[in-house]
Amino acid sequence: MSKSNKKADPDRLDKVIAEARRAAEEREKGYRARALKMYPWICGRCQREFTRENLHELTVHHRDHNHDNNPEDGSNWELLCLYCHDNEHSRYLEAGNNLQSKTASATHNPFAGLKSLLEKDGD
Repeated sequence: MSKSNKKADPDRLDKVIAEARRAAEEREKGYRARALKMYPWICGRCQREFTRENLHELTVHHRDHNHDNNPEDGSNWELLCLYCHDNEHSRYLEAGNNLQSKTASATHNPFAGLKSLLEKDGD
């Protein structure tokens, strides 16, 4: 009754990670290049200015958090520095967690049928 120990193949895991990164880089090349041509090289939050030397620190943020939503007019993008971009995603994740915990409701009522039990004892 021992459980089989399945270990992740490190080579396979490396391939999956490399493929995911490559796909993300290819996808980013298209909208990143367009966004950098369209918008000034300034962080939309902290107003930090960028040059060719530090342009790699400027990221394209998707306002609706959908990386496949890349309209031609760039209306779903804003340029953010690495720090502001990370902060934005942290806030988004925290808001999602708070929303889930607030909307979750109990599926079990421990007092269901209590009134009928008390009435039976009182008879």
